[in-house]
Amino acid sequence: MPAPEDDDRPKKKISHEIGQDLTLLSAPELSERIALLKEEIARLEADMARKRAVKSAADSFFKK
Repeated sequence: MPAPEDDDRPKKKISHEIGQDLTLLSAPELSERIALLKEEIARLEADMARKRAVKSAADSFFKK
């Protein structure tokens, strides 16, 4: 049974560095990293789409 003080500790935030050595990570840790990176890719793609829409609207406005 874990010590009560272990339950109160904040969980370490998962982070990943591109090119990081993966040999010490377990399969579940790798799965967590993959999920984290997929979320980040989705966030980047959404922001890119938003910026392209803004640029397209500006281009349309100034071409008239």
